[in-house]
Amino acid sequence: MKIGIIGASGYAGGELLRLLAVHPEFDVCTVTAHSNAGEAIITVHPHLTNYSGKTFSSFNPKDLECCEVIFLALPHGESAGVISSLHSGAKIVDLGADFRLEDSAKWNKYYGGDHAGTWTYGAPELPGARAGIAKSKKVANPGCYATAIALGIAPAANIADIEDVVVVAASGTTGAGRSAKINLIASEVMGSLTSYKFGGVHQHTPEIEEAITRATGKSSKISFTPILAPMPRGILATITMKLQSGVTSDQVRRTYEEAYAGEEFVQLLPEGQMPKTSSVLGSNYVAMQVAVDDHTNRLIVSVAIDNLVKGAAGQAIQNANIICGFAENLGLTSQGIGT
Repeated sequence: MKIGIIGASGYAGGELLRLLAVHPEFDVCTVTAHSNAGEAIITVHPHLTNYSGKTFSSFNPKDLECCEVIFLALPHGESAGVISSLHSGAKIVDLGADFRLEDSAKWNKYYGGDHAGTWTYGAPELPGARAGIAKSKKVANPGCYATAIALGIAPAANIADIEDVVVVAASGTTGAGRSAKINLIASEVMGSLTSYKFGGVHQHTPEIEEAITRATGKSSKISFTPILAPMPRGILATITMKLQSGVTSDQVRRTYEEAYAGEEFVQLLPEGQMPKTSSVLGSNYVAMQVAVDDHTNRLIVSVAIDNLVKGAAGQAIQNANIICGFAENLGLTSQGIGT
């Protein structure tokens, strides 16, 4: 199948190119990056030697007419502007936020501007999501934080209070995109941790709440504090919820084991083993651990993902595999690089 990528010069676009290079059914034929049009792909992504001799093109809808699947890897707010110019037969996965939210008021509050609409939300491992994705031609790929946090919360809907969830999650600097920013240069980031979008204003908050409600049928409220970590990539989320009375550690573990039984890309780790961002690096893998704080009767969930793979490009390919009727794991791996 012929594949197009719009906005391939960013970190997520580069990961799409890397993973698609070894996909047995997808053939990348059109790669656009407007500000880098005419440049060799390997000048921006020097590790992608498979693309030697190929260049980025400027966005031209005619160049994408041959594409059966199109990935949008554009900054938030830009996908909506190109959709109408793409041919109607294309299957589309948008890695941006434009079509994730159902509530237009929440879009206006957290992003600003006009709400473009709502597409099928592409979180395959959430209850009920996979069947909807398979029937869709347009899928909104979840955000990176939203992926880790929603997967960590969803199984607890019947054993904990998901209307009062506290999340602290650290992300590597690639989560902020590739544009140069003073606060992200190495001399500012290395050896330091800092919270940002402090006080419940991170834009993934309504996305997580909607995803949990859609998956469980129960309303959810999240108090979310993100942290910038001195590393290029990876997310480690710590989620806490008040347990219902009488729920034991064994019940918690059984609940999570059953929720993700048979899921290739989500694993509840053996007791005593903790998720590490290094263990998921380069993979579409979600590492998870659960525990009960008996002192406060709270459920603690730890989740690690690679923000550029399961949190972006890998999950996008997983969604494309589903809408095209292929095995979900084509072109993907659950094995991290490690340290």
